[in-house]
Amino acid sequence: MTTASPESNLRAGFIGLGAMGHSMAGHLADRGLLAVAGNRTAVKAADFAAARSGVVAASGFADYAGCDVVALCVSADADVLENVDGLAAVLAAGAIVIDHSTVAVETAREAAKRLAARGIGFLDAPVSGGVEGAKNGKLSIMVGGDEATLGRARPVLDAYGARIALMGPTGAGQATKAVNQILVAGINEAVCEGLAFAEKLGLDPERLLPTLMAGAASNWFLDKRGATMLRDEFKPGFKCAHMAKDLRIVQAMADAAGIRHPVIDRALADYSELERRGDGELDTSALIQLKR
Repeated sequence: MTTASPESNLRAGFIGLGAMGHSMAGHLADRGLLAVAGNRTAVKAADFAAARSGVVAASGFADYAGCDVVALCVSADADVLENVDGLAAVLAAGAIVIDHSTVAVETAREAAKRLAARGIGFLDAPVSGGVEGAKNGKLSIMVGGDEATLGRARPVLDAYGARIALMGPTGAGQATKAVNQILVAGINEAVCEGLAFAEKLGLDPERLLPTLMAGAASNWFLDKRGATMLRDEFKPGFKCAHMAKDLRIVQAMADAAGIRHPVIDRALADYSELERRGDGELDTSALIQLKR
């Protein structure tokens, strides 16, 4: 059910209706903020708009011309810059583009530069919380940019964010997401290895999982993916291919920073192997198949 926005008369657009973006855009529509929704596969945008009163499916960048804020949730650095260039040509000065994708810090800075030349604001604002967080409107949003721009964009972010943190200037959001992905990848490695070991020991999952979750081993991945991976169910919340893409970005950043990064290297090797095996579209919990 769509309700009028209590915050403002802000007109928002959204580009990228994938596993995360579909729910994020849905929350905007529920608040009466969403005017235009687009996706590379046009039928997804058409189906999304058909189910929501007042939302138009974008057929091109011109459809976003009247938006105050446009949020992106796309796959790759090149996709972000392609969309930024398209939006820069149609948005009015003073509009804001928010990028929720996970890309390199340099890509965020380049996007901000291209938009600033047209008087358009930019926030790099990657998210964490998985498909569940997107569905529940409880994402953690890591923002790079300036406080004034964040203040004007906040009604959009509030629609699907449980925590919205300004981490620093442009690029700081992506830097924070890089740290997040190292932690996530390391946890995934440990959980999948531990549960593969538990299978070999013949432990009962119905007793094992709640016992682990009650102690120091408790974590989001174990809670949300432990039972499904033990049943060999790998419907994607976050795809192996996307994790590998993120880890390649993070590995380059770690090399440049001069830190030791065996966790990144091991996780990237494993997710790259899953890609080569044809499992890139499976959830990251498919990693247990290698551990077995």
